[in-house]
Amino acid sequence: MAYIISTNALILTDSGGTCDCDRTTYGADCGTDSEYASCLQLMKLDIITATCAIACLACVAMGTLANLPIALAPGMGLNAYFAYTVVGYHGTGKVTYENALSAVCIEGIIFFVLSVVGLRQWFARMIPSALKTATSAGIGIYLSFIGLQSSAGIGLITASSSTLVELGGCPPEYRDDDNVCQSHRMQGGPTWLGVLGLMLIGTMLVYRLKGAILIGIVIVAVISWPRPTAVTYFPYTAAGDESFDFFKKVVTFHPIKSTLAKFHWDLSSGQVWIALITFLYVDILDCTGTMFSMAKFGGYMDERTQDFEGSSMAFLVDSASITIGSVFGTSPVTAFIESGAGIAEGGRTGITTIVTGFMFFIALFFAPIFASFPPWATGPALIVVGSMMMQNVIHINWEYIGDGLPAFITIIMIPFGYSIGYGLIAGIGSFIFINSLVFIVYKISRGRVVPPNFDQRDDWVGFVTRGGVKDNIPPWIRRMFGKKHITSTLSHDNIDNRSVASDGSRPTEELKEVTVGRA
Repeated sequence: MAYIISTNALILTDSGGTCDCDRTTYGADCGTDSEYASCLQLMKLDIITATCAIACLACVAMGTLANLPIALAPGMGLNAYFAYTVVGYHGTGKVTYENALSAVCIEGIIFFVLSVVGLRQWFARMIPSALKTATSAGIGIYLSFIGLQSSAGIGLITASSSTLVELGGCPPEYRDDDNVCQSHRMQGGPTWLGVLGLMLIGTMLVYRLKGAILIGIVIVAVISWPRPTAVTYFPYTAAGDESFDFFKKVVTFHPIKSTLAKFHWDLSSGQVWIALITFLYVDILDCTGTMFSMAKFGGYMDERTQDFEGSSMAFLVDSASITIGSVFGTSPVTAFIESGAGIAEGGRTGITTIVTGFMFFIALFFAPIFASFPPWATGPALIVVGSMMMQNVIHINWEYIGDGLPAFITIIMIPFGYSIGYGLIAGIGSFIFINSLVFIVYKISRGRVVPPNFDQRDDWVGFVTRGGVKDNIPPWIRRMFGKKHITSTLSHDNIDNRSVASDGSRPTEELKEVTVGRA
């Protein structure tokens, strides 16, 4: 999980944060303003501190209150949506950074209320499984696309005036103001170094080497640190000298200065509401899906009720962490699928998560190191994470077009529309339209007119009511009407017995459960 520290900082810094400039003089993205560049450097340090701080608090709270080995931190995918779609590159979007943080804060509060009344899991079950899986795959392509670009990636893909995008890889001095390579394509040292990092991470993952992503990032970063090279991250410029002077401190604590509690509570814009609803939707699927996958992987999922012990407190911790994270200046916090590595190594209680939180606390004092990871070092991580998020696409029901086409529309619209929100709107809208017409025709014809493979469609109604209708009703509502509260008899005492097969192996296949977003 350590890769999220530098990766999240690079992505959120691209939003511009609270920095601004005279855009009539320096352009829409303030690219030529030296003071703006210095402000962004300060913001990156703030986000590093914010990422470490909220990850530390969230992990300790999860381990202490929920006693679960599930780690939390600002999620991948949503941070890119926050930076590049909601706020826009260097603040060129329709929503300000302060306004976007307000939307995140409100989303966390809504999450908290849904968790308290017990409706969060029910809402997650209401989403058709094909669209859940498609959202994960679409976000994966979205992250990979960002990792291929130059702002937060290896620079392999650049803009094109005729085809929108094209093969790049040229040194920065051969790009025009629109970031289009004029010449020297595939001759940029940082691009080839990023490609090398991607290949190294891939090779290490083939051998299931622990920490492969972080090792790859560190190798590329270390190669980029010496100054007199063609791939240095510290060129002999004013900005390079400033970054190198801070890098030489190695150990220091940087307090949050520019992003702490920077809220602007103007909700009059429709774009703010689209962002808020998108955060809410993706977080419901992301955190809920990840937690349920980890519960099944660890062996403490009740298959009848599709719930696990400590789920209510886990959701409360997650929702509270989202709101606190917005105060620090970060995008939404969510559960990390990397928690499976700790579970596979024997982690079964909250102690595992508390230790993870302690490691994030230590990272607070190494800001100069994490601030010096270049984008071509973290770009390969985005591409690899994107590939991992694509693995569940095989579980989409491609046999029935009423499930397959809306899922495909969701997958392609998220990266091509450069927005998770627009992709979700397109997918859900097409799903409702197609299947509503099919349902109407089916009813009018009294079941005589049905499309091919209709019997292979996702059993959406069965998915919504999995475990029985009564088990999907929140416990407090059942008690209100005098119904007995149905609880799982499973406790942490027998987790190990259920999570270890007769041959002593771990049920790693459970990781195939659908999750949305990777954090």
